[in-house]
Amino acid sequence: MKWKPWLLLAGAIASEVTGSLSLKAALDHPAWYAPVAVGYLTSFTLLAAVLSRGMQLGVAYGIWGATGVALTAILAAAIYGEALTAVMGLGIALIALGVLTVEFGSQKAREREETA
Repeated sequence: MKWKPWLLLAGAIASEVTGSLSLKAALDHPAWYAPVAVGYLTSFTLLAAVLSRGMQLGVAYGIWGATGVALTAILAAAIYGEALTAVMGLGIALIALGVLTVEFGSQKAREREETA
C-alpha cells in the first residue's frame, strides 16, 4: 500500500506534536509528563516504521520536523495563547514551501533512478 507510509508519518507527526504540547502543560502539572513520554516514543517508533517502508530519510524527517514545528506553533497559539505573528505565519508558509520542494525533488530523483 503506497499510502501506508504517509499515514504512519501523519501519526508520527501527531504524536510528536502531542508530546510537545504536553510538555508545556507538564510544567504546571507533572502528570502531563506521561503523555510527553508516550508521544515522543510513539512518534519515533512510527518514524522508524516509515523509514522501514522505504521512504527516504531526508523526505520523512523533513516533513516530520517541519510539519511538527508549524503545527506546534499554531496549536500553542490556540491552546496556550502564545504569540503567532505575521512574521511567524510567513515562516510557517516558508516551512510548507520547503517541505513541498524536498518532496518534489525526491520524486524527480526516484523517477531518474527508475529510468536508469
